[in-house]
Amino acid sequence: MALLNFDLPKLPLGDAIEWFVRWLVANLSVIFDGIRDGLNFITGLLRDGMLAIEPVILILIFGLIIWLLTSKLTALLGIVGLGLIWNIGLWPQLISTLVLVVVAVIIALIIGIPIGVLMTRSSKLEAAMRPVLDFMQTMPPFVYLIPAVMLFGIGIVPGLFATIIFAIPPPVRLTYLGITQVPEDMKEMAVAFGANDRQVLRKVELPLSLPSIMAGVNQCIMLGISMVVIAAMIGAGGLGGEVMRSVNRLDLALGFESGLAIVIMAIILDRVSRNIGSGKEPPLSRIIQYIKKRRLQKKEQQASSA
Repeated sequence: MALLNFDLPKLPLGDAIEWFVRWLVANLSVIFDGIRDGLNFITGLLRDGMLAIEPVILILIFGLIIWLLTSKLTALLGIVGLGLIWNIGLWPQLISTLVLVVVAVIIALIIGIPIGVLMTRSSKLEAAMRPVLDFMQTMPPFVYLIPAVMLFGIGIVPGLFATIIFAIPPPVRLTYLGITQVPEDMKEMAVAFGANDRQVLRKVELPLSLPSIMAGVNQCIMLGISMVVIAAMIGAGGLGGEVMRSVNRLDLALGFESGLAIVIMAIILDRVSRNIGSGKEPPLSRIIQYIKKRRLQKKEQQASSA
């Protein structure tokens, strides 16, 4: 038993990560400052632009967009929900949170979907990315706040950074899953008709895997919204900041109202993203098809008259 009574030296994993982050801050601060300034400009421009529009007009615009992408009932309920948020005085906070979520989700999708596509083309990349995605999904999101603050300081940008890291895995995994589930005979048929790999991807694999990809988009949005309150801890503000303020003050009324606003925003974004990938034909598709049909008829009439 005495042979088992010894202490193993501790591996300095945490110290190594801290040294690496501090090295990035010391040597690449110009790059991170540029990223911070660029993202601050984009988010500030979007936020100020939407806040410059009268809330009633912006709510109607949002309602029109929801109707074009989903249905009349969803649009009506969305208008009612957004009107309620405006009524309880949380409209500026909603806009700030919406900008944070939308920008973070767009960046996560720009990164995640191409990685998912590349994983279907390389088994080595897929094997290498699997543990990385597991790490990103299972690491507590609070941990991402530490390097985010060290690299970008306090504000909305570190909140964006933490949200992006946390939201990337679903679009990567579900894009890879959707493409790999496309029937092989469909790909072989396209190749037999002379399609190259890029054409197979664009005209066969991506359209057939769209429901799975949109499920990844939906999960990306939901994970982004779940980071709202956590990002508020490092100065992201918005509705998450109101939740944090209500907790610090034990203000139940403010906590319920700000929480309800987050729920309404999450439901609207969830319904819109789900409907796009559900296979149902939204009004926007019917409008586009009608315009194309009218243009085709006009060309045929011109050809016949000539």
